[in-house]
Amino acid sequence: MKKLLFLLFIGYCVSAAAQISSSTQISDNSNWTFGGYAGLGGSFGSGGTTSVYISPRVGYKITPAFEAGLAGNFNWSNSRYYSASTVGVGPFANYYIGRNFYLSGMFQEYFFNQKNKIAGEKYSGDEAALYLGGGFMKRIGDRAYMQVGGMYNVLYDKEKSVFGGGFVPNVGVVFGL
Repeated sequence: MKKLLFLLFIGYCVSAAAQISSSTQISDNSNWTFGGYAGLGGSFGSGGTTSVYISPRVGYKITPAFEAGLAGNFNWSNSRYYSASTVGVGPFANYYIGRNFYLSGMFQEYFFNQKNKIAGEKYSGDEAALYLGGGFMKRIGDRAYMQVGGMYNVLYDKEKSVFGGGFVPNVGVVFGL
């Protein structure tokens, strides 16, 4: 859990630093929104692990309070013993409540490859996820907001899923709201 929280914090810092300067390019009349987060992780020791996570999103404001769009993600990790990559893509919808809170739904279809380097075993597959949740928003600049919240995968099955749990905390930056 500490690693996940660390990756989310690093992802927020990287995305905020990388994208704040681009917010001035968004027209005040535009209904398009852009955002997401990214993260780097690693551990040291005999089996040191390196991880990269990128999750961009683009949306369109259908009304001032309702946005729909497309989100994707890429996750890669590698160590001496294990390697894995996951790619996901799917639609999302957000409903904003007074520019302080939001409700969110997102469907993702994940495609993954995993390799146990010690046993020489490989595993590939796909898994669908339907996340429902919400959170808090805070203005951090001109038409830019930080979002902090959580979502739960209502399709999560502990016996069949490659993921460790159904709950996903999220921290991200959105431009154009």
